Amino acid sequence: MTTQFPSYLDVQAEVGITKHLGGFTATDELLTLCHVAEAKEVLYVGAGIGVGPAYIARKFGCRVVAMDISEKMLSWTSQRAREEGVTDKVEVRLANLLDLPFETDRFDAVLVESVAAFVEDKAKAVQECRRVTRPGGYVGFNEVFWTEQPPAKTIEAYLRTQISENLILLKDWQILWEASGLQERTVKTYTIDVKKEIKDRLQWVGRRWWLRAVGRLIRLYFTNPAARLAIKSQVKENSGAYLLMGYGLFTGKK
Repeated sequence: MTTQFPSYLDVQAEVGITKHLGGFTATDELLTLCHVAEAKEVLYVGAGIGVGPAYIARKFGCRVVAMDISEKMLSWTSQRAREEGVTDKVEVRLANLLDLPFETDRFDAVLVESVAAFVEDKAKAVQECRRVTRPGGYVGFNEVFWTEQPPAKTIEAYLRTQISENLILLKDWQILWEASGLQERTVKTYTIDVKKEIKDRLQWVGRRWWLRAVGRLIRLYFTNPAARLAIKSQVKENSGAYLLMGYGLFTGKK
C-alpha cells in the first residue's frame, strides 16, 4: 500500500535537510551561466533550508526572493538568512512553481534547483520562469533525469515512497528545453558519483546544520511510527536508483 504521509519531501522539511545534485560546484556553474554576478534581483525557486538563497545574497550582494511551496522550508530559509547575516537581502515567499505570483519581466535571473523533477507539467514550469524573467535575463534549471528508461519496479518504488513519479529521460528534457523559447540555450549533463554526492551534501547543508538535522531525524524516527516506516521505505526502495540517474544544467536567455 502506498505510504501517504510523510513523503520524502515532508521528511526533509521536518528535519531541515535539502539537497540538489552537484552541490556548490553545480550551483556555481549555474550562477555563472546565468550571469548572476550582474543581477540586481534573483528568484530562487525551491528555497529548501535556504542554502542557495543565502549563498547568492552573500556572494553577490543582490536581492534574492526565496520561494518554496513548503512553509516549513521557508522557516528554515529565514533562520539560515538570519544566521548568515543576509536577512536584508533575502525575502521568503510561499508559492507554486506552476503559478508564480510575480509580475511579468521582473527578475534578472530565475534559478530552479531540484524542483521541476517533482512537477508533472514541466513545460508550464519553464514558461512561468521565462515569463517572470526580464528581457535579456536568464533562466537556469539544475535537475535530475533518468539516463535510461527505468524498470517498472523502480517506478513502483518511487510511487510507494512518494519521492517522485515525475522524473523524465534526458532526451525529454532536451526536447523541452528546445521548445522553451529561450535564446542562447545551453545543456550540460553530468553523471553521478555517489561518494562525491555524499560529501557534497554535507558541505551544502553545513556541518553544524547537519548535526542538528541528524538529531531531529533520529528523534523523528523513534517518536513517529509513520515517519519511521516512510524513512525505512525510502532508504530500502531507492538505494540503487542513482545508478540510473544523471543531472543537468539547462540555461537560456530571454
